[in-house]
Amino acid sequence: MYTAHPDRYADMPYRRTGRSGLKLPALSLGLWHNFGPDRPVETQRAILRRAFDLGVTHFDLANNYGPPPGSAESALGEALKADFASYRDELVISTKAGYLMWPGPYGEWGSRKYLLSSLDQSLTRMGLDYVDVFYSHRPDPETPLEETMGALHTAVRQGKALYVGVSNYSPEQTREAARILAELGTPLLIHQPRYSMLDRRPETSGLLDTLDELQVGSIAYSPLEQGLLTGRYLDGIPEDSRAASDSPFLNSDAVTEELVGKLRDLDEIAKSRGQSLAQMALAWVLREGRVTSALVGASSPKQLEDSVSAIGNLDFGSDELTRIDKIVNR
Repeated sequence: MYTAHPDRYADMPYRRTGRSGLKLPALSLGLWHNFGPDRPVETQRAILRRAFDLGVTHFDLANNYGPPPGSAESALGEALKADFASYRDELVISTKAGYLMWPGPYGEWGSRKYLLSSLDQSLTRMGLDYVDVFYSHRPDPETPLEETMGALHTAVRQGKALYVGVSNYSPEQTREAARILAELGTPLLIHQPRYSMLDRRPETSGLLDTLDELQVGSIAYSPLEQGLLTGRYLDGIPEDSRAASDSPFLNSDAVTEELVGKLRDLDEIAKSRGQSLAQMALAWVLREGRVTSALVGASSPKQLEDSVSAIGNLDFGSDELTRIDKIVNR
């Protein structure tokens, strides 16, 4: 039987999420592409156990994570039952709904019917009475935002979610979502945007400024830019990499000679900091405290340990930041 490490809270920094009482670990575990029937169950459970032992108390999912869709939640449900039943109140578990989950007109987007049905299905798969955070995974261009936010509010009122968030919303959509939720009495807790050294849109679009103004937390997904910032591509495209597989999330055409040159120069800065490129990329996202937490995936406990080691050096000198910016923007 699994017993959590007694010093699991010794090293991980925890950051307050916006204007709330909830604190998240600086690094959270995303159960996106490494939790499903194509992965050994024992490996999945070992990753979750090691994460918790390292102070990673937040497990992030969505209804369609797998593959196949739903399998990541099912895998977590089995692990919760086997290893974490006595630790539920130490965990933050989040899920989302918005992308295609089942056929027909009620299986995606932001209607009240879809969101609340999806949440019920997610809770069943995970064997939970509630999630800590329930997200609208993407804005729906055809459903009134009042309906989508009203569904999130209902989830809280029903006791099926403690907090609510949004993901992939523009600054303007985020501001309006926060206004509607505030009027309903359920504050917007958090926004989950894509953000990395190579993808600065939360900065350039004004999203981070908006979140600061609204006192809403943020959790960055793809901080390693689909693996580009892990160091795997410093010598081109490995045969077993995501880019070599023609993944819809990263294709070989994106890995240009120019990009590889940038990655090598960034890696030199990382080495001067005593970090791997991946560790520096995570630290960069977490710099200055504007981002509450960064989401990392893991295919093994060792990979997770390497990512968590980023917390050992989250500070950057102004010269380092200037050099990074010049490399990325050249």
